[in-house]
Amino acid sequence: MTDQVHIIGGGMAGSEAAWQLARRGIRVRLSEMRGGGDTTPAHNSDGLAELVCSNSFRSDDDEKNAVGLLHYEMRQCDSLLMAAAAKARVPAGSALAVDRDVFSAEVEAALRAQPTLEIVRERVDVLPSDGLTIVATGPLTAPSLATSIGAATGADSLAFFDAIAPIVYRDSINMDVAWMASRWDKGAEASLEMGGDGRDYINCPMTKEQYFAFHEELLAGEKTEFKEWEANTPYFDGCMPVEVMASRGVETLRFGPMKPVGLDNPHWATAEHPNGRWPYAVVQLRQDNKLGTLWNMVGFQTKLKHAEQVRVFRTIPGLEQAEFARLGGLHRNTFLNAPTLLDRQLRLKSAPHIRFAGQITGCEGYVESGSVGMLAGLMAAAQIAGRDWTPPPRTTALGALLAHITGDAEAESYQPMNVNFGLFPPLHDVKKKARKEAYTERAKVDMAAWVGGL
Repeated sequence: MTDQVHIIGGGMAGSEAAWQLARRGIRVRLSEMRGGGDTTPAHNSDGLAELVCSNSFRSDDDEKNAVGLLHYEMRQCDSLLMAAAAKARVPAGSALAVDRDVFSAEVEAALRAQPTLEIVRERVDVLPSDGLTIVATGPLTAPSLATSIGAATGADSLAFFDAIAPIVYRDSINMDVAWMASRWDKGAEASLEMGGDGRDYINCPMTKEQYFAFHEELLAGEKTEFKEWEANTPYFDGCMPVEVMASRGVETLRFGPMKPVGLDNPHWATAEHPNGRWPYAVVQLRQDNKLGTLWNMVGFQTKLKHAEQVRVFRTIPGLEQAEFARLGGLHRNTFLNAPTLLDRQLRLKSAPHIRFAGQITGCEGYVESGSVGMLAGLMAAAQIAGRDWTPPPRTTALGALLAHITGDAEAESYQPMNVNFGLFPPLHDVKKKARKEAYTERAKVDMAAWVGGL
């Protein structure tokens, strides 16, 4: 057995796996096809760990939120992604959002500084026949490698569509109509610590009449046509196109990305205003870079054609003259039926020298992808050192997510999953209102004991 580990894919999972191995002095070859003459339909650069969808890692609250707890646990394991996010962070209330360019640059610089790590810009077309390998090619695996994976697994990969939200130039937003606020001022303290002012979202208000007109435009707008091979691919509920949500009912968006609760419009705060102080619906935009020049439309993933996006989204109050730095898009994601194909150490049962990590395993989300990459790296490091691998306790976010991917989930209905407290061993004896805090407290205690044994 060679002590070198070959990692295929330089996204979130591959970058984190490479870091965990290289910082332990293990030789790593990190293969990334972008920058070597190839790219994907969703990437804009050849930077490692590029964030192709949102710039948010979601909630950073580690007391009452499962993904925030996952942030905490990754930090306990010296996660490169969490360290880079801290340097690239931008104000977003209680959420952890980053300048995506700064984030990618920080990740790549840290990896290049590792003496045992070699970054190679190359496309890998076939699964290696031997040698420790971690496949972290994500949901946009190159067709040739996907074919090789299909041959090795003996089963067709599942697939779903993932959509990208548009990004708007800040100076093109009409702030005489829109205003700055966080819902119920949530996360104001965290925002102030990050240099914000507690009002971290741009809010575009709609009256009832405007909302219903906008809803009709979404449904009528010309959509991207599916290719024949995409026809039966389902959407992932956590990243559904806004127009698909709209098709599920006229009020659906008002209970999703356009919910108005907790947003008091100061432009309407006069007794004479016919709509009162509270909008019927709100479109929110979140800062996308440190300069504050780019803002993404929260929850507005879309499959509208580009010209239609410009036309329809400019009907939103405050965005009448919006200029778009990036329009939304749609791409097909692929993932393995991990509970069937992988063992408890993320190894392919039919070829145990190969591990899979990241979104290709069926986890969903930047942080989840990175955390599974981290675990794959730690597993490979333990194997090289001749140590038995002890998985993180199932009471932790890392352990719950890993258990779900590698066997707890129903194989027949396996679908992409974000980390959530529903994956944790239940605490039935704790009152519901106190249950999240109880899950977190238990996880932190158990995590401390596990990290001490790494």
